[in-house]
Amino acid sequence: MADRGERRSPWGEDDQIGAMNLVSPEVTLNALKSVGQGRIVDLSHEIKVGAPQLPPFIGPYAIGMWANADSTRRIAKEHFNAANDPGVFTERVDMCFHTGTHIDALGHFTCGDEMFNGWHYQAHTHNWGLEKLGMEQMPPMVTRGVLLDVSDKDGSDFLEGGVVVTKKDLQAACEKAKVEIQPGDVVMIRTGWGRYFMENNEKYTESEPGIEEEGAEWLTDQKVCAIGTDSMAVEVLPHPNPQMVFPVHQHTLVDRGVHLIENLNFDAIAKEGASTFCFVLLPVKFTGATGCPVRPIALI
Repeated sequence: MADRGERRSPWGEDDQIGAMNLVSPEVTLNALKSVGQGRIVDLSHEIKVGAPQLPPFIGPYAIGMWANADSTRRIAKEHFNAANDPGVFTERVDMCFHTGTHIDALGHFTCGDEMFNGWHYQAHTHNWGLEKLGMEQMPPMVTRGVLLDVSDKDGSDFLEGGVVVTKKDLQAACEKAKVEIQPGDVVMIRTGWGRYFMENNEKYTESEPGIEEEGAEWLTDQKVCAIGTDSMAVEVLPHPNPQMVFPVHQHTLVDRGVHLIENLNFDAIAKEGASTFCFVLLPVKFTGATGCPVRPIALI
């Protein structure tokens, strides 16, 4: 089996960060210079028991107390002769890293046998994780965020599940916001679907509005480093062609090396009326992980 296929990165044969190469020091400085008020707007949801999952068979989020104050106080006294009576709580968590507000690693999807940059997954994945393109490879993200609000395109304040956000919709949202997408931007698409997160999880996960291939290709042609939405999967579900399964993930992650940020919370930033802002996202370096929960913020 050949180690490499044809999907080579334009940033070199060893590249594992994809479109994050577009976030230059100049791009980061310009984003930081845009901060005028010094206020932080949280763009994430809480992760807690009952969090929606897609697909449902990956298992629920579960948390349990691993150590409690009574046992640790006793251990401190009996084994360390502690005079200050310290009690400690710690926990263990069982969860898929694609829970709550999270980001997809570039190794999350394949096109057939190929991962981003042409690597064949059989050679670079194991039961203990990704050997290439894992979450530890992604740099911290400090760049300009662009919020495109398409939630009212059908005359309501949110789009229904299965509604396609088209290339024309994205372009119209740019014109409405008076913004041009620039290389290195994170583009976030507000559909209004986030209203169902933890309010009606069955509805939230059975379908969703989102982009399809044409919209995704237009965004990646603008040289964005990431795309995010207030839904589980960024792309429209179900796809208009029932034989297509997550083609947007394949195009963005595998073909273009563009990260996807899912289950974003746009309630607060929408109230601010901000279309552009300094966007900060720090991925946790879980070696070999296909994604990880994140707490992105907007600095305005």
